[in-house]
Amino acid sequence: MARRRRGLPVNGVLLLDKPAGASSNHALQRARRLFQAQKAGHTGTLDPMATGLLPVCFGEATKFSAHLLEADKVYRTRVELGVVTDSGDAEGAVIERHAVPRLTEADIEGVLTRFRGEIEQVPPMYSALKHQGRKLYELAREGKSIERAARRVTVYDARLLASEAEAFELEVRVSKGTYIRTLAEDIGRALGCGAHISALRRLATGPFTSDGMQDFAALETLADQAAREAVLLPVDVLVDHLPRLDVDAEAAGRLTHGQSARVEPCGLAEGETARLYRGEAFLGLATVTGPQEVAPKRLLSTAAE
Repeated sequence: MARRRRGLPVNGVLLLDKPAGASSNHALQRARRLFQAQKAGHTGTLDPMATGLLPVCFGEATKFSAHLLEADKVYRTRVELGVVTDSGDAEGAVIERHAVPRLTEADIEGVLTRFRGEIEQVPPMYSALKHQGRKLYELAREGKSIERAARRVTVYDARLLASEAEAFELEVRVSKGTYIRTLAEDIGRALGCGAHISALRRLATGPFTSDGMQDFAALETLADQAAREAVLLPVDVLVDHLPRLDVDAEAAGRLTHGQSARVEPCGLAEGETARLYRGEAFLGLATVTGPQEVAPKRLLSTAAE
């Protein structure tokens, strides 16, 4: 006999404003309990010290969360000069101290130009990357250091927001896999004094911005389950970047039963992925297999009901 999943069949996307001090998984589990959801997942971790946008996917939305893993992201960070820590942030142990030269905004801007565009970055030891099955941060806590290969990432923009004698604030838009702690360390090294970050906030990931974010304090004041679910975005926001394909009842029936279906000429190339709709109902994703044929790729469980 199949084990019944505990919780409610909640479906949708929560734009959570993750609080400082909580791991992404802790924030996820807290959100899941609050919504009494059967199933939940997030779309890419934030450091415990970081705050800001953490999209949480409930129920059927978890099937499409991978589409956000490739997304560009926007962060705001505070860079402290003259101090280097083992973790690259304020929570780490201090390993170097340097005198901070007199820096003008023009000096900082001059260095920032070297970090815009495609750059190479060595992932930090304090990261969730794995070596022989173990996360690097676990090895780092044991005092171990593993050689890491440099990766190519892209800094689309790095904007200086404010500067002080020994600190400055940046807003950066970066490609997936970019470590802001490492970026700050490398900038500090280029300035000749080293650096670490003391604050980090994610403002955007893919199509989602800080507009519409909900924090736990606000969520906990909502009257009931219906009010909480009303703040969720629909499942298909995760794949809104894909072309839309509307199908008739016959095609919808075949697709939701795992069969290929004929469709009107849609102008999409063979191999392309499209999001499927029957009327206003989102069915899932399909792969174009011919000029007038598609095959199911990833469908909502509810689509077959």
